[in-house]
Amino acid sequence: MTAKPTGLFINTLSMLSATLKNLKAGKLDVRFGLPILIVATAMSPVGAYSGKFIPHRVVLVVFVLFLLYSGTMMLFFRPRKRNEGNHIVEGSLIGGIAGFLGGLLGVGGGGILSPALILLGYEPKKVASTTALIVFFSSLSGFLTYWGMGTLDLKLLLWVSVPAIAGGWLGTHLMHFRMSSDQVKKVLGVIMYLIALKTLLVALSL
Repeated sequence: MTAKPTGLFINTLSMLSATLKNLKAGKLDVRFGLPILIVATAMSPVGAYSGKFIPHRVVLVVFVLFLLYSGTMMLFFRPRKRNEGNHIVEGSLIGGIAGFLGGLLGVGGGGILSPALILLGYEPKKVASTTALIVFFSSLSGFLTYWGMGTLDLKLLLWVSVPAIAGGWLGTHLMHFRMSSDQVKKVLGVIMYLIALKTLLVALSL
């Protein structure tokens, strides 16, 4: 049970580090991410509590299928660019789903949010920066929920904190200053496959 809050804690610190880097570089559009953030943050504790009632293996299998589909589309599909002025409804819906599943699985929701927004046609680097901000808040919300339920290993959290912060900062730097938008999309596609493989192994071990 400590794996979920630990995963959310890692997401919280790494995405905080990434968001601070994005703010410093002037790469974060808060207005774009705000409606998505609000819904995702609200739904993360709901997902954390729902874990008591929903079969975990079923959720993991559905999540794996989504990741495989998203990873394939990210690698081989080039979406048509969207008008960002009409993103509030669809973005909030995606944010709600991502927040709920992120809290339920202890993964933060970025694996759902990023590919979904990119496949809808939003610019990959903008999506990555927005996702970091949203996942920070949704992960923090889910983590605090697990903390309230008394399922934390404080010693483990201490050990993972420094690598989480360093990883978030380095990954954001590489994305903004060393990679094109198309490269970001492809890297995210590969990450989707890796997360799917890890999640499948977890599902098979249950």
